Amino acid sequence: MTKLEKLIKLNQLLLDDMPGYQVQAKKFTLTEEAQWRLFRSLVNVREPRPISEEFIKLQNAFLQEEIKNKGITDSSNLTPVRDKIYLWQGDITTLQTDAIVNAANSGMTGCYRPLHGCIDNAIHTFAGVQLRLECAEIMEKQDFAEPTGKAKITKAYNLPSKYVIHTVGPIVSGRLTQEACDLLAACYRSCLEQAVQEQLSSIAFCCISTGEFGFPNRRAAEIAVETVTDYLKETGSSIKVVFNVFKEEDYCIYQKLFN
Repeated sequence: MTKLEKLIKLNQLLLDDMPGYQVQAKKFTLTEEAQWRLFRSLVNVREPRPISEEFIKLQNAFLQEEIKNKGITDSSNLTPVRDKIYLWQGDITTLQTDAIVNAANSGMTGCYRPLHGCIDNAIHTFAGVQLRLECAEIMEKQDFAEPTGKAKITKAYNLPSKYVIHTVGPIVSGRLTQEACDLLAACYRSCLEQAVQEQLSSIAFCCISTGEFGFPNRRAAEIAVETVTDYLKETGSSIKVVFNVFKEEDYCIYQKLFN
């Protein structure tokens, strides 16, 4: 099948599972770009539940090929900026490492806004629908919203990484408080503790709480570097830490902190 044929088939299987979206789906033309947007939209809004093996098999092969075509970066080939610490600018869904960190919301099952540009949306889209289902199962057992500053680990499914560590960062609206700073530091520490507990050798952090959550970028980076550096010194852990940035603004901030 061509890429377009695969997308059309995937979308038909999704619409069979979600018949309420049949009318909206007709607005999307039969082009690769439009069908990709439809696919993303459908998996973004789909509630966590099982789906057919036919869909899973086709989805997995499709997503793995898409990620491969974007270009996979092996974290073991990166050059450290400090002992056991790395800085890398790029798409975290293409990074091959033991774990990547997802900036989640308190519901922990991903972003439900179609085509939203947040990292939560991207990670769930490229991991596949299995990730949302695993997160939902974890939250059902927990039976309460995920507290800010904690962390949960799941499989990464179709991503190049082995695991995803989900953490809920503080939301900042207005003046930045010490409480928000402490909670952000707790996110980094909780993720590191989770990774070490699972005996992982590497972890890649996104810029937790910046962007949609409103945390000032520079202060967030300072807290990230301080917390990780302190953790490595205190514990003597050999885990390798990658600070992943996507925007040029964040890359420049981190570069200055490491110079």
